[in-house]
Amino acid sequence: MPTRRDFLASAASTGLLAALPVDRSLPPHAGERPNAPAPPFALDDTDLSWVSRLRGTSRAVFDSPAVSEGGALFRAVLWRKQINKAFGTPIEDVTPVIVFRHMAIPMVMDDAFWEHLGIGKDLKIKDPKTDKWVKRNPWASAEPDAKGSAKDYTIPAFIQSGGIVLACGLAFGEIIYQYTQKDKLSQADAEKRAREHLIPGIVLQPSGFFAVLKAQDEGCKFFLGS
Repeated sequence: MPTRRDFLASAASTGLLAALPVDRSLPPHAGERPNAPAPPFALDDTDLSWVSRLRGTSRAVFDSPAVSEGGALFRAVLWRKQINKAFGTPIEDVTPVIVFRHMAIPMVMDDAFWEHLGIGKDLKIKDPKTDKWVKRNPWASAEPDAKGSAKDYTIPAFIQSGGIVLACGLAFGEIIYQYTQKDKLSQADAEKRAREHLIPGIVLQPSGFFAVLKAQDEGCKFFLGS
């Protein structure tokens, strides 16, 4: 059975195998084949309430399949500021959407989850002040000494400013699975706990690709970073 270390390894194999024990004999994307078994812990949240929050004609969806030092969040925040500065478009008429999926799914979780599961070590993210593995989600809140616009580059600040954050329900199954293994919980109790540690305001979707494509249907230009 996979350990805490397998959290990222299994997420890397394929989103459609989220929450299943990692079978190294399976080829990449085996779960995407017709008739492949569905992941038992994957969520099917079809919450489209976020669509009504899309505003203006300047709309973009930033796809984040990997953590990449928070690149998708950085670009989404900065893009809105640049549109405002370049064209004078009011901030409230510019709508950035971020979709966290695949390897980036830990970013949607709070500090308690990161510390409990040791995510900082898994992702090899160290606190520059202590040179130790971080115990908090660097994108869940700003550093106490953050100044000026640095405070804008957190997920809660982004949501509060009108940005939309979506998360892949398939990848979220990995979070649920980790709780079943770490805390010996039933699937139902693990899902309840996982939802409790989801950053408030983030909207779960059936899958990350569903969210990205739906955003494009609603007029969002697509941006895929590294």
